[in-house]
Amino acid sequence: MVDTSLSVVELFIGFEYNEIDKSGFTKEVQNMKKISLVVLPAITIALEILPLGAVCIFAPSPTERAKETFSYFSPIPFGYANFAPLITAVLTVVILLLSLISLKKNGVFNSMFVLSIITAVISLLPLVYGLSYFTFVGALITMALVTECILIKMQQKMDWFGMNR
Repeated sequence: MVDTSLSVVELFIGFEYNEIDKSGFTKEVQNMKKISLVVLPAITIALEILPLGAVCIFAPSPTERAKETFSYFSPIPFGYANFAPLITAVLTVVILLLSLISLKKNGVFNSMFVLSIITAVISLLPLVYGLSYFTFVGALITMALVTECILIKMQQKMDWFGMNR
C-alpha cells in the first residue's frame, strides 16, 4: 500500500510555492492590462489617421451630392463645421499620453476615465447630421473609446481593492 499523506512541511512548501506563483501571475496580468491601456489608444489613433473616418458631403449642383471622407486629423471637416472628428482625435492623443503616464503612476485613472467618456460621446456627434456622416471606421473608433473606458474602470477597481500593489 502506498502512503499518499503529505507531511506538514510538504504542505507548507506547496502552499508557499502556490502563493509566489499566484503573485507573479497577478502582477503579469496587471502589467498586461496597463499595457492594453496604451495599446488601445494607439490603435484608435491609427484608425483616426486613416482617410476613411470623417465625412463631408458637398453639393456641386442642386441635385448632386458628393461624399468625401477624410482623416480625423484633417482640418477640412473642421472648416466645414464637422468639429467632432478633430476634437476626438486631439482628445485621443491626450488619452494616449495619460495612459503612458499611468504605466508609472496610478493616480491618473480618474482623469483618463472622464476624458475617455467625453471623447466617446464627442465621437458620436457626427450622427447629429445623419447616418451618412458616420462611417464604419468612425464606429470602430467609438467602440475602441468605449472599450478604453471599461478597461480604465477595471483598472480603477483593482487599485481600489489593492490588487495593483
